[in-house]
Amino acid sequence: MALTYGLLALVEAKPGKEQDVWDFLESGREIVAGEPGTRTWYAFRVDESTFGIFDTFETEDARQAHLQGAIPAALAENGPALLAKDPDIRLLDIIAVK
Repeated sequence: MALTYGLLALVEAKPGKEQDVWDFLESGREIVAGEPGTRTWYAFRVDESTFGIFDTFETEDARQAHLQGAIPAALAENGPALLAKDPDIRLLDIIAVK
């Protein structure tokens, strides 16, 4: 199957919480390792306070399972203490992959 479904989440750290957001995202790798439907998962930094997650999936069901899984739950639990605003979460259609 092709990776045709994606998810992009951008988050902005509260001032002084940048390292905490970095650490939180880094720990997410362990969580998604147990999600067979999440084919790729990237955590990244855009600038000093903006971070993101990019995931890919083969099916819509796998994407929805991820959205109902541990990463969003942990983000909901820890977000108010770490983030300046709600995450910007976007569902993507992947056009091409190399």
